[in-house]
Amino acid sequence: MTKKHIYMASNTLSKFKKNLPEIYRMAVDSETEEEFCGKILEYTLSLSKQSNDQEVIESASLINRMLGYESQFIDELSKGERIYLETFSILWNYLNNNTPDGSVDDFAEDVYQIFLRTVPGKSSPQYSESRLLKQMKRWPGGLDIEVIQKRQENKKRIIALLVKKIEKRSAQQGRFHFEDGLNKEQKIKQVNEWWNDFRFHLIMAIKSPGELNTFLGESLSTKTMRMLNKAKNKKIPFFVTPYYLSLLNTDEAGYDDYTIRTYILYSQSLVDTYGNIKAWEREDEVVPGKPNAAGWLLPEGHNIHRRYPEVAIMIPDTRGRSCGGLCASCQRMYDFQSERLNFDMDSLKPKESWDRKLIKLMEFFENDSQLRDILITGGDALMSRNKVLENILDAVLKMAQRKKLSNLSRADGEKYFEIQRVRLGTRLLAYLPMRVDSELISILSDFRKKGINAGIRQFVIQTHFQSPLEITPEAKHTIEAILSAGWTISNQLVFTAAASRRGHTARLRQALNSLGVVTYYTFTVKGFEENMEMFAPNSRSIQEQREEKIFGKMSPSMQTELNQIFDNGEDIKHNLKRFMKMHQLPFLPTDRNVLNLPAIGKSMTFQMVGITKDGKRVLKFDHDRTREHSPVIDKMGEVFIIENRSVNSYLRELESMGEKVSDYESIWRYTSGETEQVFPLFDYPDCGFTPTKSITNFMSTE
Repeated sequence: MTKKHIYMASNTLSKFKKNLPEIYRMAVDSETEEEFCGKILEYTLSLSKQSNDQEVIESASLINRMLGYESQFIDELSKGERIYLETFSILWNYLNNNTPDGSVDDFAEDVYQIFLRTVPGKSSPQYSESRLLKQMKRWPGGLDIEVIQKRQENKKRIIALLVKKIEKRSAQQGRFHFEDGLNKEQKIKQVNEWWNDFRFHLIMAIKSPGELNTFLGESLSTKTMRMLNKAKNKKIPFFVTPYYLSLLNTDEAGYDDYTIRTYILYSQSLVDTYGNIKAWEREDEVVPGKPNAAGWLLPEGHNIHRRYPEVAIMIPDTRGRSCGGLCASCQRMYDFQSERLNFDMDSLKPKESWDRKLIKLMEFFENDSQLRDILITGGDALMSRNKVLENILDAVLKMAQRKKLSNLSRADGEKYFEIQRVRLGTRLLAYLPMRVDSELISILSDFRKKGINAGIRQFVIQTHFQSPLEITPEAKHTIEAILSAGWTISNQLVFTAAASRRGHTARLRQALNSLGVVTYYTFTVKGFEENMEMFAPNSRSIQEQREEKIFGKMSPSMQTELNQIFDNGEDIKHNLKRFMKMHQLPFLPTDRNVLNLPAIGKSMTFQMVGITKDGKRVLKFDHDRTREHSPVIDKMGEVFIIENRSVNSYLRELESMGEKVSDYESIWRYTSGETEQVFPLFDYPDCGFTPTKSITNFMSTE
């Protein structure tokens, strides 16, 4: 698709001459970069003293900050590289028609937008609630009648293909085979019955580009197929269930499925980079006997990931090391690359050694002084079979009981934190909702009843819906079943380029809230070159936070009332709807917009300090000061991250999706952020005693 871009950087030089003649003359009249920087400093200091326009003052302050980092080396944390900042040197050369090697178009546009805001009256129009509500209506959900009807047609097409696939299988290949003598109609009826069995979808998952194209009605382009075949040759796993494929729209007409489509169709940058992907989260790199990047001493086996004092991630040696599909933006793509996570279900069956290892993991948790929150994930926690998951939960329960009992012999001020929160991380509510059967609901309900006696107060299914289109009738039924077991469901959205479109995140919040689900995090896409096409800049996350999510803002009294709904735990779906209607809220803004920083944790506290030649913003981050961190945090020093792509590149991506770039014009102004407070709903309960300040299982990394 070829369009005329609104932000045509090739015209940026002429825009400087026309709209910022004073800046242009400063560059032309300066003999050196240093002279130019001096003039810019005088210009911004004058603005700061004379202007009453808050946006002008903020822009002048930004330029001054960037000048402070000019001609300085910084240590970029994610790549571990030493970077030289020369924002204004590049600008001086650009304005003097002495463009350095390589493209600087995106760089020039960003700098132009920064200086443009030093001119009074150039601020962007105010974004209104009516505008947001209009843009929210663009995004259909999986419970809409038209969408349901389209997917019923998809299901029929896919089932017909599944019949052919099963016909080629021998009877010795498992439970899903046809008995002799069945006619076509009987086979279709049989597959329709199997459709409700999650095991059928896992066994029949699509695992190659050619098969994927067949099941999508040969709708993939030659270019896409060429890229997917390259992905296969590089051994990137393919694993898409028939159910999830039925959610996609294979016709040009109908609903926009791009947000979920890009989750199963890999990008060019991912394919090119796979095999050389590094662990974004440094703390995931564990050497036996040595602390990880956050300072934690962990048991061998890559079963525990840890960054914060109060929480540990547990990845069992079970089928939980697989998923219901491989998300293209997966934060654990590094682990799939190393094959610690995979889709070989038979090889992931728990071995005898797992039982012994589980005992050691529970001992680690029991003897930890600060731990009170365990997130069992993977992979995907619900990929484990019911009996296996029940054994894990039983081990957690007994450990929590022992930890509580041990505290009886400890004095106040010396007591260890007890287990207060248990979470199961899963995307199967979106990928394969039929996995949640009555047996699993019984296990969850039973664990909650026993867990309360062990001091556990919060029971959470931490899931990941990426789009309202994933909220299907099947997902709705599963959500209702989990809520009936007394568990809270919280959602984590990955803020991909497609998901970041105006109104999309707000619409997802609304759709989830209507079913009793609360939102927990909205994550900026992390990673390196592999996630470039998926990346939405942090400026867009701040823009969404301040211009869209703001319309769900609640007063402290409203927050207290909402907490009471969840504390009561009865008929959450109905009570949430009543609450939102009474307070005229379009959605509940309970999530925090954050980026997962290597070894540091989740934060959105940053300041822009420079721009690279290719237009990528350089951000200086601070950690989230609203929560506890590993003592390592005090030794980290300044943390710098270079974003995956330029703002202009992101806007071009949106334009290729059919978006109006003018709807995002205020994005340029968001050059700093501050991490939001944890919503009170997600606070840990009062432990009822004074816990010890001593930290176990920790060693300084120095």
